[in-house]
Amino acid sequence: MSRWIEPVTLGGEHVKLVPLTLDHEAALAAAAADGELWKLWYTSVPAPAATRGYIDAAVDMRERLGAHPFAVIDPKTGDVVGSTRYFNVDETNRRLEIGHIWYAKRVQRTALNTEAKLLLLGHAFEKLNAIAVEFRTHFMNHQSCTAIARLGAKQDDILRNHQVGRDGAYRDTVVFSIIESEWPAVRTHLKYQLDR
Repeated sequence: MSRWIEPVTLGGEHVKLVPLTLDHEAALAAAAADGELWKLWYTSVPAPAATRGYIDAAVDMRERLGAHPFAVIDPKTGDVVGSTRYFNVDETNRRLEIGHIWYAKRVQRTALNTEAKLLLLGHAFEKLNAIAVEFRTHFMNHQSCTAIARLGAKQDDILRNHQVGRDGAYRDTVVFSIIESEWPAVRTHLKYQLDR
């Protein structure tokens, strides 16, 4: 059966995105350990011991819901430095979300992240013919809200009491999107950021 989002590898000068598999387990655990990212209460980064379950859930989301999880690789070192995915896939309406984004501390706020977004958005709009791409984050994750807005995404709304966190606290989710007509300007902006 053909899916809207087939497995794909995306790559550039600063990042390579490959389909996430269990072969990435140890490397992904090491990436999460760089900065002890699982301790950030407003994220869903797996603790090293929980990496297998994280990958299993991502692959299950792929099989059942048409998502596409990626391992994020630094091409200069070959190291796995994080993860991201297409999910909340709505093939009928040609919409998807880019999320579950996290990077080892050493590559945060680098060209790797900018190029990853350029590749993911480019594939979504130019190959999948998406009409809208969403980004969502925890209301308290101010760093992520700022980074998403810096991409050129516009804030749509805040979903209050949207999810129950792993600690039982309710999560307010900030929803951003980029629509098809905005993609050319966003693409130009991201390329400009990379060139700088």
